[in-house]
Amino acid sequence: MKGMPTSLANIKNKLDDRIGDKLMVIAQAGRKKTTERHGILRETYPAVFVVDLDQDENSFKRVSYSYTDILTKNIEVDFDE
Repeated sequence: MKGMPTSLANIKNKLDDRIGDKLMVIAQAGRKKTTERHGILRETYPAVFVVDLDQDENSFKRVSYSYTDILTKNIEVDFDE
């Protein structure tokens, strides 16, 4: 998400508007490594959001991330525009 939101509520509001949209989550995997996962934003909850993963690339179906992960830049979320 460009121009990162500065509060958890702000992040959740932005994601609420994008439920059902395709996205890519880039996660820090230590030592300058990152992992990319593609999927669809499925649901948002008070503390976490759930992504249905692309089954061609992933062995599990869904994953959840916390809004805190976005705030602390542990993950980056990019929507397909």
